[in-house]
Amino acid sequence: MNRPVLELSAPIRWLVLASASLGLLFDGIELGLMPVASLSVSQSLLAEGYTKGLGAEWFAWFTASLMLGAAIGGIALGNLGDRIGRTKAMGISILFYSVFAFLGAWAKTQEQMLLLRFLVGLGVGGMWPNGMALVAECWPSASRAWVAGVMSAGLNAGVLLISQLTRLSPITPDSWRWLFLLAGIPGLLGLFVLWVLPESPTWLAKQIDSRESPGLPSGSGGEPTSLFSESLWRTTVLAMVLSAIPLVSAWSASKWMIPWADLLAGPSDPSYKSVTQGWWALGATIGSFLGAQIAIRMGPRRSYLWISFGSIVSTLGMFLATGPLQSGFHPTVFVQGLLSTLFFGWLAVYLPVLFPTNVRASGCGLAYNVGRFATALGVFVAGSLLPWFDNSYPKIGATCALLYGLGLIAAWFIPRKL
Repeated sequence: MNRPVLELSAPIRWLVLASASLGLLFDGIELGLMPVASLSVSQSLLAEGYTKGLGAEWFAWFTASLMLGAAIGGIALGNLGDRIGRTKAMGISILFYSVFAFLGAWAKTQEQMLLLRFLVGLGVGGMWPNGMALVAECWPSASRAWVAGVMSAGLNAGVLLISQLTRLSPITPDSWRWLFLLAGIPGLLGLFVLWVLPESPTWLAKQIDSRESPGLPSGSGGEPTSLFSESLWRTTVLAMVLSAIPLVSAWSASKWMIPWADLLAGPSDPSYKSVTQGWWALGATIGSFLGAQIAIRMGPRRSYLWISFGSIVSTLGMFLATGPLQSGFHPTVFVQGLLSTLFFGWLAVYLPVLFPTNVRASGCGLAYNVGRFATALGVFVAGSLLPWFDNSYPKIGATCALLYGLGLIAAWFIPRKL
């Protein structure tokens, strides 16, 4: 069980970092699972009723369902982390996404899979705010950029890992259930976190202060309403906008490259979609790590501005200047993955420190996952608009890429120093 500690030793800090990074790596596996499996799952479960249009529509539905669950889970489990502790909430989050992903191996209908992706999303959403808050409170501020980079890279390393697994063993309409069985393995990590990992000393100290303070009830955590108090509401709104822009843009625009690659490669090359996702994930792993370093060096405002500009240019280039099976496609995918995920290194550095300790996990969870609410809506709208674009993945992707331009405006509201 978790033991109260006043100060964590170096080995324990490394254990915390490793556990949280693994939790985010498995988070990334869940995020990368349906982009490579969606069309095969739909072909299998819809059987003779499958069409190209339905495949694209269900991809949007699966993505929106996961993002909706992640948004709700991030807010609810982020607040839970402020109340019962970071490690307990993180362990619960890991168990949520692993158990319900595992059950996907027995899905008989698209509707069953849709519900399971929503439940997986609850855990996916809860992992990020609790993991980030735990590590931010257990590591000294001098290590902030490096640690934040490792955490952000862990998420995209999960996408890279699943792309390599499915490249070696391609996903087809006849062979996809094994992937969901593997997705249940992280449940072991969830049990380890619940039973072994120590709690954040900062959170524990805050609970002691709360019990000793006559103005606060014992064990009180961060109330969601306090995020909109007179002193915090501007920060909360800004954090929500800054988190929403990269999330909505990524899932409404760049993620169409995977079904696009799958469609053009066809059944003759079922691993091509995984190779494509692998190139993106490799760039994303590097980008999410470097994003923290760049954010610290350039400062919060200037770095967010330039990351937004680079994301627009690279995403438009991916959809308009090249295409699947062309020689320049995978290098462009790599660059787009690198530039567009610099945002998440930025968020890992600056989002937690925007909020005070008693609302840190709930603040991060609300800010990051309001973006996921918007993402669920954005992906659904983008999927609904596909017929207007002749079911063209590059047309819808290039159009939605312009959403990154909102970052050029939002950047001017970021304080010069955080």
